[in-house]
Amino acid sequence: MSIPIIDACKKRKRTTKLYGLQSFADQNFPIASSGPFRDNVRLFLQECCELEDYNVEGMPVWCTMLVHENRGFLVPLYTIEESVKHSLRPLCDHCQCTGWKHHLLTKRKYHMIIPVDGEWYKPLKEGVFDLQTHLLHGLIHCNGFGHLLCINGIESGSQYLSGREIMDLWDRICSSLHVRKITVEDVSKKRSMDLRLLYGVAYERSWFGQWGYRFCRGSFGVTEHNYERAIDILSSMELDKVIQDFSHTKPYRDVRQIILCYRNLSETQLNTIRDILKFMLTVKSRAPQLISSAHAATASSSSSKLLKRKALQNNTAAKKTSGRYNKFATVATNWDSRWSVRRMEKTANVIVNAIKEKKASNSFSNGGMTRQEARDAARLLIGDTGMIDFVLKSMNNVIVGGYIVHRAVNPSTRLLEFSIQEIGNDVQVDEEPRPVIVPEPLPRSDIIPGIDVYSDLSYLYTNVLLGHPESVVKLAVETILNSKLFVKEWPFRDQQGELLRFIFQVMPSLSDLETDLTRGFLPKEYIEVPVHATIGELKAMAQNAMRDTYCVMERFVVTDIEEMEEMEDDEVLSSVVEPGSELTLREYGINLDKELKYEGGADNWEVRCKCGAEDDDGERMVACDMCEIWQHTLCSGIEDAEAAPPLFVCEECCASLMPSRIDPRFEWDFMEASMYPSMAELGMDIMQ
Repeated sequence: MSIPIIDACKKRKRTTKLYGLQSFADQNFPIASSGPFRDNVRLFLQECCELEDYNVEGMPVWCTMLVHENRGFLVPLYTIEESVKHSLRPLCDHCQCTGWKHHLLTKRKYHMIIPVDGEWYKPLKEGVFDLQTHLLHGLIHCNGFGHLLCINGIESGSQYLSGREIMDLWDRICSSLHVRKITVEDVSKKRSMDLRLLYGVAYERSWFGQWGYRFCRGSFGVTEHNYERAIDILSSMELDKVIQDFSHTKPYRDVRQIILCYRNLSETQLNTIRDILKFMLTVKSRAPQLISSAHAATASSSSSKLLKRKALQNNTAAKKTSGRYNKFATVATNWDSRWSVRRMEKTANVIVNAIKEKKASNSFSNGGMTRQEARDAARLLIGDTGMIDFVLKSMNNVIVGGYIVHRAVNPSTRLLEFSIQEIGNDVQVDEEPRPVIVPEPLPRSDIIPGIDVYSDLSYLYTNVLLGHPESVVKLAVETILNSKLFVKEWPFRDQQGELLRFIFQVMPSLSDLETDLTRGFLPKEYIEVPVHATIGELKAMAQNAMRDTYCVMERFVVTDIEEMEEMEDDEVLSSVVEPGSELTLREYGINLDKELKYEGGADNWEVRCKCGAEDDDGERMVACDMCEIWQHTLCSGIEDAEAAPPLFVCEECCASLMPSRIDPRFEWDFMEASMYPSMAELGMDIMQ
């Protein structure tokens, strides 16, 4: 149940500005922001946020209260300004793994956080930046580059906000504040399915692609070309070919039934795996009654007869044992079990009490408690899950306490359910154990597609995508799963108005190039000036902007603008240069002697892995103790569950220490075939 607005405001003990959650930062944004992010975020804090009366690790905290227009609850959006100069962690690990480690270190970072539901009206605590439970956590450097670190909606535990609502809000904020680039590491799942694979095959983009996020960087040497080719290979698989490929495998019957079911449901022809996955993702969002009616129209008669036969068997078994039952303890005495009768009887009583509580709450009438529900309830009090499973398997038509426990398959849901009835006068208790009739659960080959679309999706995902027998398909799946990092760019746009906007690039001086500035040109920035500004005023504003943004530019001085070398500083800009032009600034005063220069820190280590990776991609690595070159632990034969060895020597160094037993004329061919089988196979497929 949502918290009323009045109660939520009382919790804050202050007058609160309220903004609509679903309209905040849209065209009716409370502030008219048109400049760069470094200026817009300050205006945002001034106009739309309230300064809290506490700090987090010495950093000021602001709060913006958003009210959900349809459901009426309040959501706090916290903004924390982190000063790099006073931060315990000034460098950015996310820039390091994104490929932005060469970016100059910015002076400020802004964290935007919506905490988990239960923490909405509590002060933020130390360590808040490390939590992965936030509904939203975005980090933006003051130069407009940033990272979406965390998204958790209803799908991940929230009671109020969906992931789509949170992403819509985040995207509007980024657009309105004029960020430049935002990255996200897509590790989102739905029922154990990686959405970057599921959505990649169905829509040719990740889930975040709905908001314009595109491939940024792959792990283990995966390039954008590899990624796009892998998407094409998987999404173009023909369904008839899929059925044929599985004709001699165990999942054949189920895969064929699911494909035929959704082909019958669809009004358009489904030819490829992309078609059917996209259709299933559309169907799952419909009302349950639509899915049920569609299932009723397409379920096979043989499967329906099977369900009826199973139900009849259960009823017959119940009739045979009516009136005469065994006590659970009596039956358990004769079991060959590693658990004592006393412990199993205690577990049975816990399960019966859970069924009683559910029955008392009127949460079921004709049905009962499913096996999973009974198991979850027992786990709250019993730690041995193996014993719980054993007891559940054995509880049918037995007496526990003052109740008879029955177990049967529900024909409509195909799930085993437990129910209880009080012992009457007509019940006879057998002291000698009678054989307990346990109905067999429906085998997976007897499923009826269409009832639970997510279960059908999961089955195709597990068996067709992850379990396909062809090596090219396996490689394509691995390529997509190794493509986690996506990015969205907001391009510079010159807007008509009372201000002029320019993009400027700093041209490093010769002394800078000769010392340490070896990672490429300095970043481009953009600036806005009044329409009647002069060249001199543009130089001063560009100089102040760079000093305000980067740590190494506190003494930065603009000496000239390359495109205006022959012009005087008092000339008006609008008469000599077009708005939106790119300008090159000549300078001096960049302090490259500072310890903190780049977001990724000192670039004193080298990556060269057999998979093709030449930079840190966020995966676990180990350095060779001889050549000091870093490479992936997984590529070096060290599994993720294993600890890295205290002494590690790479293959190249090992080969240099031992005489080669391979003819040097064939050594490279051998190494290429053994080290790069996957990429070679994918390359052959691309050539075809």
